[in-house]
Amino acid sequence: MSLAVRPLVPLLALALAGTAQAADQISAVTLERVEVSESTLRMPQSQGALPTTITVITAEDLRQQLAINPDLSDAIGALLPSFAPSTQKLSSRGQTLRGRNPLYMIDGVPQSSPLRNGSRDAYTIDPAMIERIEIVEGSNAMQGLGAAGGIINIITRRAPKRDGVRQEVTANASAPTRGGDGLGYGASYLLAARSGAFELVAGAAWRQRGMYSDAKGRLIGVDGTQGDLMDSTSTDGFLKLGYDFTDTRHLQLTVNRFDLKGHGDYTAVPGDMANDLPTTSVRGKQPGDAPRNRVLTSSLDYRDTALAGGELRAQLYHQKNRELFGGGTFGTFQDPDYGPGLLFDQSQNVSTKDGARLSWARRGLLDDKLTVLAGADGYRDTTFQELTHTGRHWVPDSTYTGWAPFLQAEYWPLHTLSLSGGLRREHGTLDVSTFRTLAAYNGVTVQGGSPSFSKTLPNLGAVWYLTGQLNLFASYAEGYTLPDVGRVLRAINQPGQSVADFLDLKPVVSDNREAGVEYLGERAGARLSYYVSRSRLGSVLVFDAPNQVYNVMRQRVSISGWEARANWQPLDGTRLDASFAINRGRSDRNGDGRIDSDLDGANIAPNRLNLSWTQRWNDAWSSYLQLSHLYSRDFSTLGQRTAHFDGYGTADAYVKWHTGSAGDWTLGVQNLANKQYINYVSQTVGDDDSYYAGRGRVVSLTWQQAF
Repeated sequence: MSLAVRPLVPLLALALAGTAQAADQISAVTLERVEVSESTLRMPQSQGALPTTITVITAEDLRQQLAINPDLSDAIGALLPSFAPSTQKLSSRGQTLRGRNPLYMIDGVPQSSPLRNGSRDAYTIDPAMIERIEIVEGSNAMQGLGAAGGIINIITRRAPKRDGVRQEVTANASAPTRGGDGLGYGASYLLAARSGAFELVAGAAWRQRGMYSDAKGRLIGVDGTQGDLMDSTSTDGFLKLGYDFTDTRHLQLTVNRFDLKGHGDYTAVPGDMANDLPTTSVRGKQPGDAPRNRVLTSSLDYRDTALAGGELRAQLYHQKNRELFGGGTFGTFQDPDYGPGLLFDQSQNVSTKDGARLSWARRGLLDDKLTVLAGADGYRDTTFQELTHTGRHWVPDSTYTGWAPFLQAEYWPLHTLSLSGGLRREHGTLDVSTFRTLAAYNGVTVQGGSPSFSKTLPNLGAVWYLTGQLNLFASYAEGYTLPDVGRVLRAINQPGQSVADFLDLKPVVSDNREAGVEYLGERAGARLSYYVSRSRLGSVLVFDAPNQVYNVMRQRVSISGWEARANWQPLDGTRLDASFAINRGRSDRNGDGRIDSDLDGANIAPNRLNLSWTQRWNDAWSSYLQLSHLYSRDFSTLGQRTAHFDGYGTADAYVKWHTGSAGDWTLGVQNLANKQYINYVSQTVGDDDSYYAGRGRVVSLTWQQAF
């Protein structure tokens, strides 16, 4: 496995570290360089060891994981121990990174909607369109709003570097070894071409998902409210066009349209947590429209690598998503103005994001010791949540407009020491018109307003190269995001409130400190790091079981943890990987200024151990085996035990046959030992309606031919 993990730049200054000139200057440093795209680090051709943690999931790593399970969240969790385990649902609620929500992006275009987080941002593109995934761990503001837990930047497929045409066809099918209605299948096609100054990448994907079964053959309960991957169909259309005006100037247009829609052919049968009976499913039409996710992502990128002695990069982007949730006769939806009896309704988030990014980098200053980067970002996010059957707005139209100039620098005072630092000045305004809450919240009128926020976000970092194989690194950076504004606004139930004065709308500013050591030898490597992340006015999700929703509580939050990773190649063709994470999160639940309660499973990942063995037997055969163990944990609030996680372990594997002219055939098995377990979020914050088991053993067969 070629998963690359290196300490990389100080958060905001991620944009700067590791320039080619500096790398040439410090010839004594022989640590392996990991190239990370400019859409992640904001610096073209950025590569080198920088003082925070970046994980690069390569195309080969991704193929390994998708041969076992097509769920992108499961793939990330198998390779990133600080990432909370997947719920195996359409919703990614509870899937935090280092105890906070990450910012998902596609080629630098944000997918997350902090104004009203529907937890669908992990399902906005088909994996067939992905080249690699770059993950920055820890709070940072280098991409602006939303990266409280880090950044997950999905890099899309690219055209060939030389003239020619490349095509790729993939087909796959999967089924459980126990249980019915579980057949799933899909196909994708990709065309990539280059001719002179023109380049083209076009792709299409279609997937049909059956029902999931647990290890005992029972159909897993569908999540009819948040949405489910089971019993669904997804399609994806992808297009990328590029043109080289000169050797140094390039223009590129990228468009991706993703649509995932449930069939609604099954309903859930509530489980029994007290007797450890999971929620199951039976055939039956769901009321209303089945949940779905529709996303359009587009960007126009321009690059000039020889402008005034530096490199200019500019991007314009547009992203729109519609997230339809399942309906019900929830108490929240009831309103006497719509007649007596139980009123059925369902909600939909609609979010539109437009933005522009501009940066200019100059290398080679002060005898090749200094690199500087200057730029500015602007963005506008308009979001509302509607009730589709009655036309009511649950969350009012909310528009966040922000702009931020930034300046970064990286300096090498010694040939073994790199110092990085920078400032980003965020300016933001939230515009909300006067609105009336739902009857369930007393139908109060809330005076609109336009509160503004400004914050200077610093970052500092250093890497000290002790030898050509060993370095130490440390960094400090601040992240900046909003609480889930929609959840806060819709829950106002007291008259006389004003948006402009409402405390709970203040931004979440979190600081992130990290320090560690890395070793890279000829056949082995290891990294150990410790991090602390704190916010005086954090944002914690608290589950409201009767209405199946999460509400926001503003609390002081402190998160810390350890990460350790190691790899060893004892023989050519053999690789062993191990990673372990300890995650701890606490908050001030009663508002007395003291940290007194554990963050629950919706807000912090369990301690986790991942092990894997990759083996290439010969030119035709290879195999992969991975083990993942989530450790048990007790949760307490104000000194009283409130939840318990039993922990569980799973194993996955595949065997791949490379035939050449007949393509590659991969036989994958998820949950190899057919382990029965209840997923992490359901154990810690679930109820009888959402007590979901994990998938039992699933066998999949994938065929891929490139020509």
